[in-house]
Amino acid sequence: MIRVVIYLLIVGGLAFAAVWFADRPGEVAITWQGWRVDTSVLVLAAAVAAVVVAAVLLWSLIRAIIRSPDVLSLYLRTRRGVRGYQAVSHGLVAVASGDVRAAKKFADEAGRIAPGEPLTLLLGAQAAQLSGDRPAAERAFHVMANRDDTRLLGLHGLYIEAQRRDDPVAARLYAEEAAAHAAPPAWAGQAALEFRCAAGDWTGALERLERNHKSGLVDKASYRRQRAVLLTAQALAAEDTDRARAREFALEAVKLAPTLVPAAALAGRLLGEAGELRKAARVIEAAWKENPHPDLADAYAHLRPGDSARERLARIETLSAKSPGAVEGALAVARAALDAREFAVARAALSPLAIVPTRRVAALMAELEESEHADEGRAREWMTRALSSARRDPAWTADGFVSERWLPISPVTGRLDAFAWKDPLSGLDPGTMIEAEKHEPPALGAEARPAPAADGPTVLDMSPVAPPSSTSARRGEPSGYDPRVDARSEPGEGGRVYRDSDSPQPPGEPPAESAPPSARRGRSLAPVAVPPAVIPLVHVPDDPGPDAEPHVEPAPEPASEPPADSWSRIRQLFKP
Repeated sequence: MIRVVIYLLIVGGLAFAAVWFADRPGEVAITWQGWRVDTSVLVLAAAVAAVVVAAVLLWSLIRAIIRSPDVLSLYLRTRRGVRGYQAVSHGLVAVASGDVRAAKKFADEAGRIAPGEPLTLLLGAQAAQLSGDRPAAERAFHVMANRDDTRLLGLHGLYIEAQRRDDPVAARLYAEEAAAHAAPPAWAGQAALEFRCAAGDWTGALERLERNHKSGLVDKASYRRQRAVLLTAQALAAEDTDRARAREFALEAVKLAPTLVPAAALAGRLLGEAGELRKAARVIEAAWKENPHPDLADAYAHLRPGDSARERLARIETLSAKSPGAVEGALAVARAALDAREFAVARAALSPLAIVPTRRVAALMAELEESEHADEGRAREWMTRALSSARRDPAWTADGFVSERWLPISPVTGRLDAFAWKDPLSGLDPGTMIEAEKHEPPALGAEARPAPAADGPTVLDMSPVAPPSSTSARRGEPSGYDPRVDARSEPGEGGRVYRDSDSPQPPGEPPAESAPPSARRGRSLAPVAVPPAVIPLVHVPDDPGPDAEPHVEPAPEPASEPPADSWSRIRQLFKP
């Protein structure tokens, strides 16, 4: 509406000017250099307007000729940028979809059109990773690491490549360099922290944790928990050399995380040695109320080293009363009662747990039967249940690795504060359990032949990657139980794994189908579905030698056809 009004005003002004000049005709005479021009005012105005328009057009033409090289260059750059953008976008889509040929094609095109651009370098590295060309990917990441605008991206790619070729020294250097940035990324701060933890540099790990907290990489709750874990690790390292300093570290850890069992147990033990019995008891009792644990019970029972077995039993009964109904409290009372030879108290504590016993309960019942009644038969029966059909007890577990004692980091992945007190098999998803098929699982000692998996290329994963721990930990050399080590795999899809606890049912036990679910845990013949690894691993069999005959799988016998009708089935019964 406003534009219409403005247009009407302009048209009206022009019409008014034309009428005004028509109503007031006049003559104009111009004499110049012997020339005389006589004309009207209206004609002179039209001539001036024509001259102005011609001058403007001439200037525009001259200006366009002068600027034509710059305009042409801008057009070519714009057209080249559009083509480069299309090549990069199509290449990233090809990388995400796993199309190696298209990714390499668009990466080469982007490198030809827009060389040196950050996205072009990233696409080239991604395409090289997808095709399995690790040296080319590292060259691209090195180029990015030497530039200010892509330094962190290049260091992240070099860090991941070092992880993939199992070079922890180079991976730590790249992580530390990225973490030294003014605004370090989360992966670099966490990786540098875990590398220092894996090296046992607890002081350096605490400094790195402080920087991560100041940079906003961890929240306050996680910071307090991780600092408590690091202080506990520092206290354990100083326990043998400087017990006073270890006590200070343990007390500071307890202040940050009062429910951290290793910190509370260590602080209670060191305070008891220093004669601060009341403070030690308060520390252990506060942790016990939240997390009843055998380490806390052991530290509480031995606050005074010179106490008798009956005095330790009385102290454990006091601690158990602070968390009524806790299984660990009953087990602690039973253990202390057996040491004090109070068999009635031990039996009363173990009786509710013996209905569906765990391995510790069965072992304590075996000791009770042998100590109280000298009944070797009952003791052997309970010990058999402890070794075969009894449920597993909770243990310090991290990433499938079971340790006899708490550790500040996981020996498998290097994660800080990874250990939890739980059943080692509790991480298995019940929804993945499937019924056993008709064929039997492989027998003990049988060679498992998993189907070879294609070792396909992997693309750069920009998520944080935990640094690896020592090689011996990955190979299973540290002491401890790993439920993946004693598992037997069966060929076929799904990667099913049979546990060693899938043993025949011992005599005298109820059938597995009629037993409660908790009693059937650990001895079901149902295989457990295991998700595939990120990088598929292929089992390489031992070299049989030049004279060995190739192994040939026996052909399955054809199943007999069932009788067609009832008379045929009856006749089958009387066949010799």
